[in-house]
Amino acid sequence: MTDDDPEGHDSDPVEPAGEVLFAESGGSWWVVLIGPVLVGAVLAMEIAGPGQVHRPVLAIFFVLLLGFSLVQVSAARRHVSVELTETTLRQGAVTTPLADIAKIFPPNHSHTPEDWESASALGELHGVPRRRKGIGVQLTSGRIAQAWARDVERLRSELTQAHEAVRLGLPPRGTSTTEPSPEDQDTTE
Repeated sequence: MTDDDPEGHDSDPVEPAGEVLFAESGGSWWVVLIGPVLVGAVLAMEIAGPGQVHRPVLAIFFVLLLGFSLVQVSAARRHVSVELTETTLRQGAVTTPLADIAKIFPPNHSHTPEDWESASALGELHGVPRRRKGIGVQLTSGRIAQAWARDVERLRSELTQAHEAVRLGLPPRGTSTTEPSPEDQDTTE
């Protein structure tokens, strides 16, 4: 356990156990093309029109827009991505075992806010990222937090099913829970 992570969760990438049930990348690489396309359009208009073509200025804008968008998308893909497997939930760079989740709160359909709606987010971000919605969870430590995603209803459904499977002690799909029978073993001598 580190000082940065009071829950004791490992923030290093962990090999996911079981099948990936839900994933959101956090950011799309096509956004990186917006700046260069706009600079190309301005360059084309300057070439086609009368007057001077400002190549050095356009080159500076090209590099700035491309660099900024690369940093932004890379950060979004690292810190705002979500991956739910059969045994873990990764929110950004922090992976939480589903066994550490004691309870998943139902959605709030009333006008009165629930306690979990003001709780901090799972992962390294303090709050639920923009354009995402939260799902209230209580960890086995007693801490209340929010899991989050854009498609929150699908995450809630998959998380609830995976959490129930872990709670019941069901192994991830594709793993064997029993020893092979003598008939299944190769008996060549």
